[in-house]
Amino acid sequence: MKISIIVPAFNEERLLGQSLAHITAAAAAFTRRHWEMELIVCDNNSTDRTAEIARAAGAQVVFEPINQIARARNCGAQSATGNWLLFVDADSHPSAELMDDVAVQILSGRCLAGGATLRLDHRDRAANLITWIWNCASRMRRMMAGSFIFCEAEAFRKIGGFSNTLFAAEELELTQRLRKHAKKTGQRLVILHRHPLLTSARKIHLYTKREHLKFLAGVIFSGGRALTRRDAAHLWYDGRR
Repeated sequence: MKISIIVPAFNEERLLGQSLAHITAAAAAFTRRHWEMELIVCDNNSTDRTAEIARAAGAQVVFEPINQIARARNCGAQSATGNWLLFVDADSHPSAELMDDVAVQILSGRCLAGGATLRLDHRDRAANLITWIWNCASRMRRMMAGSFIFCEAEAFRKIGGFSNTLFAAEELELTQRLRKHAKKTGQRLVILHRHPLLTSARKIHLYTKREHLKFLAGVIFSGGRALTRRDAAHLWYDGRR
């Protein structure tokens, strides 16, 4: 068994080193099972020390010139040689216990793909409420958060990976296609919840409530078409870190 851990990164010099250290430590859940593991960072056209920090952490670095998280994840997946792909965002810290839960699902033979519930690294009443609502919806509807997705590599490639037409919510569209594929193969999607993924709450500090609401309103009133435009999804692409 071989696991390919893929980290998309755009101007992540502040958080990437610490995140990769956590990911590497947590990956002991795989290595103690004598599984192979590779760590791939996709430098998504960064202008800072992202690539340098990734190489110093022992990661293989690939480059995607078009600034889009779906393309960055797909670029990393193209270079991956593992049986399973594990996508982790550059501002997230998975635990060894969460990785162990992933390994258990892989070994079950019934899982095609999965995600995890989330826990923010900063206490904020409104943000924690939204995260709780998301976690409930995620478990009920088996929706995967983009910050942590694991998937059978063969299935990922068969359905075409992440959609390059979307600049946000690409993980939800991928979830729908994986769910359909799982039905055909008699497998399932799972949302792990015993050990939530610790992820950054930085968008709360970097963007105002008005900016968040403006983005949501744009998505709703455009019928989702705003998700296909980088300028409309500026919360992910304007470079604020």
